[in-house]
Amino acid sequence: MISISHMLWFDDKAEEAANFYTSLVPNSKMGHISRNGDGNAFTVEFEIAGNKYVGLNGGPVFTFNESFSIVITCDGQEDVDHYWNALIADGGSEGRCGWLKDKFGLSWQVVPVQLMQCLGNPDPERAQRAMSAMIQMNKLIVAELEAAVA
Repeated sequence: MISISHMLWFDDKAEEAANFYTSLVPNSKMGHISRNGDGNAFTVEFEIAGNKYVGLNGGPVFTFNESFSIVITCDGQEDVDHYWNALIADGGSEGRCGWLKDKFGLSWQVVPVQLMQCLGNPDPERAQRAMSAMIQMNKLIVAELEAAVA
């Protein structure tokens, strides 16, 4: 048997991040936590929506960047608003086209299923209008994407 998980290098907040992510996303759970002699977490196993991760408190040597992101595909504006607002709260920051960084510096993409429907419109002109609308947005707005296609 083979198992694959994603390793996330944190400075010192792996356990806090894992608790936050697993409380935010359904079908998520905490796993084993390895602790140092001082009782602080060294590694934290957790799942987000069934995807396996290990958080490592490795110190400030490496930081997150946009070359790795977690994508949350949502069904509608209410879900987009919920995840977007929760992930940028307490020090996160907005990016363009549905991208953001959470308070731990990890990049996320909050994407409504309607975006793919709009970008995949069989009429290339309509699909291009959706693309043009998307690149003007930070948080994706379903009604504006659909209006651009219409």
